[in-house]
Amino acid sequence: MLTLYITRHGETVWNAENRMQGRLDSSLTDKGKLHAQLLGRRLENTEFTAVITSPSGRTVQTAELIKGDRQIPIVKDSRLMEIHLGSWEGRTHEEIKEMNAYQFDCFWNKPNLYQNSEGESFQDVLDRVLAVLKDIEQTYSSGNVLIVTHAVVIKTMYMVMKQLPIEEFWSPPIIHGTSLTIVELNDGKKRFLLEADLSHVKQEAHL
Repeated sequence: MLTLYITRHGETVWNAENRMQGRLDSSLTDKGKLHAQLLGRRLENTEFTAVITSPSGRTVQTAELIKGDRQIPIVKDSRLMEIHLGSWEGRTHEEIKEMNAYQFDCFWNKPNLYQNSEGESFQDVLDRVLAVLKDIEQTYSSGNVLIVTHAVVIKTMYMVMKQLPIEEFWSPPIIHGTSLTIVELNDGKKRFLLEADLSHVKQEAHL
């Protein structure tokens, strides 16, 4: 049986500024680094066969902080990169609304109607996610694999594994930075053990 531990990168400077990142990148904030370290502490007794990450700097740094000193191979896979957003990248939500209010509304509220001639559609991301999940299942037949990626990619994984229509793409849970989702894959069946959990962050807040 294969178990996937799926997490999003820690908070970045652009996250804090309410900017869309996509294929562009910004550094982890101190909070983002701390939360990644806390997740690493939470998972320190979990034996991972591999860590698979998007090649974006924010995800690679998060993966490194989670694995710490453990000698676990990190595999970078471009199919786990965030959705390509074209000229929206690096801009605040308010700036994007001024550029194209309709498509911005579609992105968040009508994902089946979202189009971006400069970037990707949700279907493009879906195609990538289907391919990478298939490869992971074929490469790692058992054990634990940590996947460090982005919000849209993780929501796409939810859509695939729960067989949701694209209209329900943004249905709960919200994928916060370093939130942990655990999924068991066994004979083609997928079972969620945990969804977007932030126990490691909440425990620290109460110390």
